[in-house]
Amino acid sequence: MPHQETYLTYLAVERGLAAHTIAAYRRDLRDWAAFLIARGGESVVEVERSHVQAYLYDLHRRGLQSTTRARRLAALKGFYRFLLDEGTIEADPTVLLAGPKLPRHLPQVLNAAEIKTLLESPPMTLRGIRDRAMMETLYATGLRVSELVSLRTDQVSLDVGFVQVIGKGNKERVVPLGRMAVAAIEAYLRRVRGEWIRRPGEKALFLTRRGGPMTRQGFWKLLKAYAKAAGIQKELTPHTLRHSFATHLLENGADLRAIQEMLGHADIGTTQIYTHVTVKRLRTVYDASHPRARLRVVKRSTKTQPD
Repeated sequence: MPHQETYLTYLAVERGLAAHTIAAYRRDLRDWAAFLIARGGESVVEVERSHVQAYLYDLHRRGLQSTTRARRLAALKGFYRFLLDEGTIEADPTVLLAGPKLPRHLPQVLNAAEIKTLLESPPMTLRGIRDRAMMETLYATGLRVSELVSLRTDQVSLDVGFVQVIGKGNKERVVPLGRMAVAAIEAYLRRVRGEWIRRPGEKALFLTRRGGPMTRQGFWKLLKAYAKAAGIQKELTPHTLRHSFATHLLENGADLRAIQEMLGHADIGTTQIYTHVTVKRLRTVYDASHPRARLRVVKRSTKTQPD
C-alpha cells in the first residue's frame, strides 16, 4: 500500500502527529483497502464517490457506531485531499460527502471539591508523590495526556512557573504552572526521580519505578484507581482533568482566547464548548438557589368577573 504509507509518513514527518494517531489512521486505511479488495480489488486511487458511499453503508451494516463511521470518513477525506494535492488523483471521491450526524456531548468535569479530593488521594510514598505531581500538573495546565507523559525536564521552568509544551502538529506553546503544581513537581524531583532514574542523561520528566518514561495507559490506570479510592462516581479519564481545567478557568472569569491558547486549540470553536458547560452549570446553580426557581407552579383557574 505505497500511497497509504506515503500519506502516513507525511502525517508523521510534516504534520508531527503522535504515534497513536498515526496507528489509528493506518487501521482506518487498511479497513478501506480491505473493503475494496473484497469488492473486486479496485485500486485506492481509481475509486469514485459511489465506492465511498458503498463503504459508508457497509460500516453502517456492520453495526459500527456513528462516531467510528465519522472518523473513518474523516480519515479518507484527509487521505484523498493529500493525493489530490500531490497530483496522484485528478478528483477527490470524498468531496461533498457528509458523515453521520453526531450528538454533541458536553464534556464531563469535576467540581472544585472533587478535584481537591482526587489530588489529595495519593499516599506519601515514592509512587504517590510522583502520581500527585502528574495529576497536579495535568489539572494546573490542561495538557493532553500525551503531552504530559512526553514532558522533558528541560521543558519545565519551576522558578518562573511555566511549562513549555510541544503539542499537536509540533506546535509549541507555553502554559503557566500554579504554585501547588510547582510544589508537587519539586517534591517529586527532590525525593523520587533520582531514586528511579536508570539511564544517565534521561530527559523524561515523569518516570516509572523501572526508570522508563510513563505511558498514557499507565497514567490512565492510576488515575482511575485514585478516582475510585476517592469515591468519585463520575466516569474519569485524563481528558476529564483537561476539561475541568478549562471549565474552572472560564467560570472564574478567564478570557476564552487565553484558554484557547493554553489548551493549544487551533480553532476557537473547539474551546467554545466550555461556554455551554458553564451555562449548564449556571442553570443548575440558579435552579437550586433562587427561591422562586424552586417553587412548584400551581395552575389557577381563571374566574370570569361580572361586568
